Amino acid sequence: MAEPWLSIIGLGEDGLNGLTSASRAALDDADIVFGARRHLGLVEAGARGQEWPVPFSISPVLAVRGQRVAVLASGDPFWHGVGGSLANHLSATEWRAFPQASVFSLASARLGWRIEETLCIGLHAAPFGRLVDHLSRGLAAICLVRDGFAAAELAVWLSTRGFGQSRFWLLEALGGPRERITEGEAHSFVVADARTPVAVAFIADGGIGLQRVAGLPNDTFKHDGQISKRPIRALTLSALAPRPGEVLWDVGAGSGAIAIEWALFGRGGSAAIAIEERAERAENIRNNAKELGVEDRISVVVGKAPAALSGLPEPQAIFLGGGADEALLQALWAVLPPGARLVANAVTLETEALLSRWSSAKGGNLLRIELAEDKPLGRFRSWVPARPIVQWSVTR
Repeated sequence: MAEPWLSIIGLGEDGLNGLTSASRAALDDADIVFGARRHLGLVEAGARGQEWPVPFSISPVLAVRGQRVAVLASGDPFWHGVGGSLANHLSATEWRAFPQASVFSLASARLGWRIEETLCIGLHAAPFGRLVDHLSRGLAAICLVRDGFAAAELAVWLSTRGFGQSRFWLLEALGGPRERITEGEAHSFVVADARTPVAVAFIADGGIGLQRVAGLPNDTFKHDGQISKRPIRALTLSALAPRPGEVLWDVGAGSGAIAIEWALFGRGGSAAIAIEERAERAENIRNNAKELGVEDRISVVVGKAPAALSGLPEPQAIFLGGGADEALLQALWAVLPPGARLVANAVTLETEALLSRWSSAKGGNLLRIELAEDKPLGRFRSWVPARPIVQWSVTR
């Protein structure tokens, strides 16, 4: 069997001095060495060194396939590193890896935190919103960030979300001679300069974070009144049954609340496609998704179903919140794969009758939801009923 042509080498801030003998041998054997400018300098790559292109791409490595190549990465190349990207494009016999302690491991060791109880997340190329569905009082988190400016911006971001009392650490150049750790509180943290690479750690305090079950408060979402209200939304998401890695079509998405909660609570790569005819509502969906940190898992299609459904990724669930008619149900049923779920809510008698006919023909479950809220009545209070909702849920 041929020797692997590619060596993926984890590198610390101590450069060559921190490499194992096996890592050093693999580096010395390489004719071409890829890495960031800082990494190439740490190992004195000289004429063998090639900087990563901007924007980042592994194409230069794949272009020299078969030659003796080394790729440098910070710490563990397979934790928020280039290792996974390369392995996805190569067979297991083409590469070998030499990991070192990751920044997360080094930060945990400096702070005395149990790494298995700590949120470890890369934010150097991702929005801070990725933290939204994790934030809660007492959360311990270590975040990789782009630079000192990003660290300062994260402190401000936490403060604006009510977590300004959080203990906050700036961890610079861990593991090397330039290492420095600064501690403060998020609301008053100032970064004068920073020595890359930069990580931030914090223990969340002051805010309360999002609830962990479906049915977020209505005012969580920007909307024009077109929104599935909180209790209806909770029941609808229960029927949709989000699971990791699945795709939802939210047809007639309105505020996008169903799609966004699907992405939040499905976790593990779950995604949603919000189909909305009105451009201003589509913009609300994008803003709501960004505010709740799931903009990377929500796609917005401006158009009217069924025409707007053409070419979309196959769904594992479809939600139809209103506007159902025979033609639309026929179109949705035709693309619903075996084992996928369809949930439709009806407010009008006409749509209720339509769903009843479809339930008789296709099976599933009909649920009538009648809710009432207390409202002032003079000096007393009384129940005010909402319009009843009929929900049809079915698995193909």
